[in-house]
Amino acid sequence: MRNVNEPRADWDSYFMHIALVVSSRATCDRKHVGALLVRDRIILSTGYNGSIRGMPHCDEAGHILENGHCVATIHAEANAILQAARNGVRIEGADIYTTASPCWPCFKLIANAGIKRIVYGEFYRDDRIFDVARQVGIALVDLSALGVQSRTPAPSADEVAAALPAEKQTA
Repeated sequence: MRNVNEPRADWDSYFMHIALVVSSRATCDRKHVGALLVRDRIILSTGYNGSIRGMPHCDEAGHILENGHCVATIHAEANAILQAARNGVRIEGADIYTTASPCWPCFKLIANAGIKRIVYGEFYRDDRIFDVARQVGIALVDLSALGVQSRTPAPSADEVAAALPAEKQTA
């Protein structure tokens, strides 16, 4: 619980920690990633990495690896975009909060969906996103200083709270 004398969490920290909780739903035991689409401080959609609807989860059925990367799942960022589309939610101009920076295919989806800001908790694999983001006007915000990391197993709510700096902890 937050001491009344401690400042409230800023919006980026708040939404990133929600993305971390969303990652606890991930079904790939190699890495748990959560994503959140936000516009005007309102959560539009969430997503986590998981199997195609109706297919077995890779943490149960095994992984399909290509170049050391499991391709059996749909990534958290793509699932957040897909959930918005399935529900008719407009995401152009939104921010995406993701516990790991997007891979190249997800970055391309994010860019073409009109998302203008990517806030991530840790760097993941592909630095091509940095130059292209600058070229197309997408802001990248690295929150790795918060210590938020996508990991397996997914964190409990107590672990999420413990990961917040003391001045960022909220009730």
